[in-house]
Amino acid sequence: MKQKLYDKLVAYILENQNKFYRLAFSYVKNQDDALDVVQNAVCKALAHYMDLRNEKAMKTWFYKIVLNESFALLNTKKKVILTDESNYCEIPYEEKGLEIHDDLYDQINQMEKDTQNIIKLRFFEELELNEIALILGMNLNTVKTKLYRGLKTLKVIMEKEESI
Repeated sequence: MKQKLYDKLVAYILENQNKFYRLAFSYVKNQDDALDVVQNAVCKALAHYMDLRNEKAMKTWFYKIVLNESFALLNTKKKVILTDESNYCEIPYEEKGLEIHDDLYDQINQMEKDTQNIIKLRFFEELELNEIALILGMNLNTVKTKLYRGLKTLKVIMEKEESI
């Protein structure tokens, strides 16, 4: 039974690795960091696969690990202080087909963090609302409320920009 669960987890990860990378990239906005996030998430999942009590929850369980790893990386990046900025030159990298540069995506990124997460998971990762609630550890009704308020806000902002 243990080996069967492990094999299913490995198959699930391999089958959906591009989705996990895309999700991590949408948060960390760097190719190498996104790869690190996914690698760390896979390592944690494989090390703790016995903690997964319900095989049907594998999807939400792994998405939660990827999100937590993304947030952990972002938190450690905030703490890094460059000492010699004169030698530092950041070369922007754009992942074709993964980075979205438009007004809508920029507006989503300016929203409250919970609302941002919910909208990204719902529309970019195509997760169900109950899955999002499990991943983020929120009540389903809270997820619905934040989603609909966020969408309403986006609609108002986008209509204003179109009228300009």
